Amino acid sequence: MEVIMGVAATIEAPARRGRGTRRDNAAKPLGVPYIVRGIPTYDVLSEENLQKVERAADRILAEVGIEFRDDPAVIEHWKRAGAKVDGLLVRFEPGMLREIVSSAPAEFTQHARNPANNVQIGGKNVVFSPAYGSPFVMDLDKGRRYGTLEDFRNFIKLAQSSPWLHHSGGTICEPVDIPVNKRHLDMVYSHMKYSDRAFMGSITAEDRAEDSIDMARILFGADFVDKNCVILGNVNVNSPLVWDGTMTKSLRAYARANQAAVIVPFILGGAMGPVTNAGAIAQSFAETLAGCALTQLERKGAPVIFGNFLSSMSLRSGSPTFGTPEPAIGSMVIGQLARRLNLPLRCAGNFSNSKLPDGQAMQEGLMSMLSAVHCGANFILHSAGFLDGLLAMSYEKFVMDADLCGALHSYLAGVVVDDNTLAMDAFLEVGPGSHFLGCDHTMRNYQTAFWDSTLSDNEPFEKWSEEGGSTDIATRANRQWKKTLAEYEAPPLDVAIDDALRDYMERKKAAMADAWY
Repeated sequence: MEVIMGVAATIEAPARRGRGTRRDNAAKPLGVPYIVRGIPTYDVLSEENLQKVERAADRILAEVGIEFRDDPAVIEHWKRAGAKVDGLLVRFEPGMLREIVSSAPAEFTQHARNPANNVQIGGKNVVFSPAYGSPFVMDLDKGRRYGTLEDFRNFIKLAQSSPWLHHSGGTICEPVDIPVNKRHLDMVYSHMKYSDRAFMGSITAEDRAEDSIDMARILFGADFVDKNCVILGNVNVNSPLVWDGTMTKSLRAYARANQAAVIVPFILGGAMGPVTNAGAIAQSFAETLAGCALTQLERKGAPVIFGNFLSSMSLRSGSPTFGTPEPAIGSMVIGQLARRLNLPLRCAGNFSNSKLPDGQAMQEGLMSMLSAVHCGANFILHSAGFLDGLLAMSYEKFVMDADLCGALHSYLAGVVVDDNTLAMDAFLEVGPGSHFLGCDHTMRNYQTAFWDSTLSDNEPFEKWSEEGGSTDIATRANRQWKKTLAEYEAPPLDVAIDDALRDYMERKKAAMADAWY
């Protein structure tokens, strides 16, 4: 340390940067529409053990079966496909569902209203999307409270403003100030109005899913939507081993419109699935495979994303736990299984059970987020904002997580090896015993060599104490989200399209009374 500090004090090198004099981040490419991973996925199970998990899933499907409730059309689909149907219980011969899902694309484009923000889902591509589904929001100023439409729009604006996120998300928080049967219209419109990135629609009822798709047809054109994916719907299995009609009807609405359903079991080990990891993985695989196959029975070739949400629970209290190691390593196995099906993967995310944007939140979030990165997830929902076991969307954690996503851009890029990065000219210029701080190679590369956090404080303690006000990262994040919202500018939206969307919403709302359920 003493040598480094001494050398730094005696040379002319790039200026040391305080918080107000950061390097020019514009020198480094920002706002890429998605990541193309430069590092391989990580396989944790052997071929022998993967086959054991697959055989267990096959036995669940063939011997136990899955119930499909309140959607007779699904039962008819399975009968025509050759499954064994006994009332609502459906059983599947080994290999049957794998054959059906083989028609789904391994990779597809989700189009954004700004084509520069189209995302490619599948293959080596990685898309970061905000957290989804919280009824509460929180910040350091007002604490925890129910979400509103204003909060919902604020998070869309924060996501749109981040160079490290790629997707506008879906139900970033529940706007509980809007009636349940109408809020989906405001949410979908807000994504269209305040972001020009790809987004998700409603899945809470079949007619709400269809409204979401109809609004997408207004935005993109009906013919374009029929031929291209422009909207995602995140549908959940009612684990264990039940698909209810609310979800299957929405799933089918997206599939028949050629839009992508994200098929996601939510398994709390010890409650909705076994406490043992391998058993929960086999259950998750079986439930997801059935949902993916159903999309293909509705419309062969429709895009679909193989999803997963493994979690654990405190067996002392019964409380769900998030960001724990067992689900994280389980996600790695789910990644291997999805690749064997050749389907795009949604897996893991930035999970935490912490009630504050603190060390616990970031520790748990990183545990889970790295598992998503290494398992090969293509669409990572819950990349930013997740607190309190997904009950709360945090403004500060959103900004902190987006910053982490920036670091993951560099991490996923891997190590570039070429004449410039091998730096032989620098070695020849500097020689033994000197330093690289002022050499030509450093001057050419210093602005782009390292990812530069907008939140972390890397100054000496004395400078942090004197000039930074002794702030922690949550306090800095609080300042940053306020600054971002103050500077936000909405991307332009064609006036005629905006008018058509508003008219659609007004007619739909006028046609039904408010309902709060």
